[in-house]
Amino acid sequence: MPELPEVETVRRGLENLIIGGQIKNVKIPYPKVINGDSQAFIAGVLNTEFTRIDRRGKYLFIRLSNGHTIVSHLRMEGQYSVESITSKPHKHTEIIFELTDNRAVFYNDTRRFGRMTLTTTNHEMIDVPTLGKLGPEPTESELTLDYMVNAFSRSKKAVKSFLLDQNQIAGIGNIYADEVLWQSKIHPEVSANKLSVEQLAELRKNIIDEMSRAIAHHGTTVHSFSNVFGEVGNFQNQLQAYGRVGLPCLRCGTPMVKIKVGQRGTTFCPQCQININTP
Repeated sequence: MPELPEVETVRRGLENLIIGGQIKNVKIPYPKVINGDSQAFIAGVLNTEFTRIDRRGKYLFIRLSNGHTIVSHLRMEGQYSVESITSKPHKHTEIIFELTDNRAVFYNDTRRFGRMTLTTTNHEMIDVPTLGKLGPEPTESELTLDYMVNAFSRSKKAVKSFLLDQNQIAGIGNIYADEVLWQSKIHPEVSANKLSVEQLAELRKNIIDEMSRAIAHHGTTVHSFSNVFGEVGNFQNQLQAYGRVGLPCLRCGTPMVKIKVGQRGTTFCPQCQININTP
């Protein structure tokens, strides 16, 4: 599932390729990709230009010249590509934006979970209510230690589940939650409210640093992620916990183990990451 670094990688790629492109036609082979009326969606984007692309958490905001915004969520397997206007739809193509310069923006989704919503710019929070509930971005300026101390102290959730809650911190998914918990020597099942200020400070630093490093490496490709150029990310070569079950911990050499936390596969080191919930 694309997490913040992967979505940011897609955002940067699309911004480099399509800004200034004018939409002359829209084809929707899979109408369910649109939240709402697909014909109204087409009418709202036709003959407009792409002006800017923003991101909030795992959502893309594709800004149009008529004051509308396409809010796009890639969900599990969503991918964008920019191709020739003569390219045929792929097996899992859900929408095609044909441009006046004879290129086309394809959105493909093998799992068909991704969705797009057309809204008026600055009204996204009304038309996509989940946006208004998102926690802060995992950046130095937004994810403050004061916020973390306050938010974590109010929750008895396992810290792994807490990190995956987009209403607490936006953009962290399964891969990066495992990574930052390993880096912070925090057991994934520890209750969020049991973490000390010192542990939260270390966790905060690792979250911010990990997201920056993953973006610099163009995200992580575990199953199918690729950017708009069709290139896979390469941060999977830097992973220290996720996907390393049975392999020696890179810190102490103990074999990494895998458990379920909140129904999500979770890899950690039983020696370095002690469960302080246990008396």
